[in-house]
Amino acid sequence: MEVVNSHSGGSFLIWIMTVQLILCGSGVYTTNSTKSCRLLSESKSEWKVLNRLEPLANKNFTVETKDGDESYTYVFQLCGDAGGIPGAGVVQFDKKNPDSKPKVIGIYSATQAIGGSDWVMLIYKNGTAYSDHCGKEMRKAYIMISCNRKVDMGPLDVVLEDRARVRECFYLFEMDSSAVCPPVQSQLSTGSIILIIGFCLLAVYLIGGFLYQRLIVGAKGMEQFPNYAFWVEMGNLTADGCDFMCRSRNREEAPAYRGVVAEPLEEEPEERDDHLLPM
Repeated sequence: MEVVNSHSGGSFLIWIMTVQLILCGSGVYTTNSTKSCRLLSESKSEWKVLNRLEPLANKNFTVETKDGDESYTYVFQLCGDAGGIPGAGVVQFDKKNPDSKPKVIGIYSATQAIGGSDWVMLIYKNGTAYSDHCGKEMRKAYIMISCNRKVDMGPLDVVLEDRARVRECFYLFEMDSSAVCPPVQSQLSTGSIILIIGFCLLAVYLIGGFLYQRLIVGAKGMEQFPNYAFWVEMGNLTADGCDFMCRSRNREEAPAYRGVVAEPLEEEPEERDDHLLPM
């Protein structure tokens, strides 16, 4: 019985490996990433910029343009075969002439990467050479990827094809993506930190004191509150102080007139003047 199980397990593993090989060969299953790109000059800073674009790998971005009688479709892929053309980073398809050969705007084996705090400029060079423009130099593509936290991978837009010059012609594309956004850093002020520490200490005091009073001392009711007698006395003293400082009622009645003593006047003895009368 164990032999049968081992044979069935081996057959199952062989079947899984066969399916994976088929998927890899068909392009459905791929492990391409930014490591597939080749920089024109090896630079750690450029590799660091490319690594920021890792979420965009293995994705085809397509845009269609129309200018008069000309109509083109552009396909861009990060460090992968754009439009299924080996080595192509950006490809141009002529919609008016579907049988014409696609033009490679730039290849990912000739890559440059320049980055800022919230943007990345990806450059693909060594594309198909111009036939009548730009001194018949090779095409190249500039892909400007800007930060937009609301968009994971925005649509690709064609800004311009600058070929009205003798040399250094280029295609300029742009798109938005949250992949190039800087990480959000939450900074707390000194006052906030002090308040947080104060609330934490207060919570420890209340919880710890409550547990001690209840479990160790055996207090019940309000007596479970830590230092209950102290805080009751503190509350009474605070109330007395507030009453003394804030109440406007006079504690003694003021005299009715100024300069008159409020003490009761002693009744003077009545003088009798009967002896002054003539007899």
